[in-house]
Amino acid sequence: MSVPATASSPGASSPAWRAILYLLMIGIAVASAFPLVWMVLSSLKTPAEAMQTPPVWIPGTPTLDAYTKVSDLISVGRSFANSAVIAGITTAGILVTSLMAGYAFTKYRFRYREVLFAITIATMFLPPIVTLIPLYRLVGSIGLNASLAGVILPNLANAFGIFLMRQFIAGVPDELVEAARLDGASEFRIVFTIVAPLVAPALAALALFAFVYHWNSYLWPLTVLQGNTNDYPIVISLARLLSYNRSAVNTNLVMAGATLAVLPPLILFVFLQRFFVRTITATGMGGQ
Repeated sequence: MSVPATASSPGASSPAWRAILYLLMIGIAVASAFPLVWMVLSSLKTPAEAMQTPPVWIPGTPTLDAYTKVSDLISVGRSFANSAVIAGITTAGILVTSLMAGYAFTKYRFRYREVLFAITIATMFLPPIVTLIPLYRLVGSIGLNASLAGVILPNLANAFGIFLMRQFIAGVPDELVEAARLDGASEFRIVFTIVAPLVAPALAALALFAFVYHWNSYLWPLTVLQGNTNDYPIVISLARLLSYNRSAVNTNLVMAGATLAVLPPLILFVFLQRFFVRTITATGMGGQ
């Protein structure tokens, strides 16, 4: 005797649950995108519209005057170049050092390997403020304070990057590495021509994390570049707009500057998002 399906059966309730999940995801997406949309719209407003109460959601007469005035108040081109140098070189250094260290921790057997790796991971739990003064004194002792080199050098290696690369390189078959060694390939060639392509999604995700973090870095560059305003990155230069905005009548200028500053990381994310998603998926599957 067959039992008719009831409303309480799992199949009957799945469409409703899917609808709820879709609505929830749409709500989260809208809430996440709202600050970015509000920032862009505010940058296109006139000063009067930006300060109007209740707020004006859509600018009545969109204008790019705020962007023009931002370029008059701060050296946008030079600040962007400084940020690109800091974030670009630092990211490249992190990729190289993380790949090589991850390979060494995974494919080499040496004494105290696990201890050294544990110490490396432990540095991830140190608050940046704890290492600020020692790093600043170290940079000063070698004559690199007030320079871009002083900002870049201490950040060329990253414990998180080493951990991420170790987890993914562990999935590269040892037989493949041994075969390359038998063919006479050097360790550097193995790392950069065999291992690196196999962990390319993880490298792309690490590049995205590193670039966004160091593009937005504020405290360390401000500490090292004291007095050297010519080398200020865009994030620090935008602080001048905040000072200019004390009268609270130039909110559109601040929003225009923030919009300019967020564009490079946003563009990079658009290009690397598929690698980022693939890496997150592989991490959930145990790094394979």
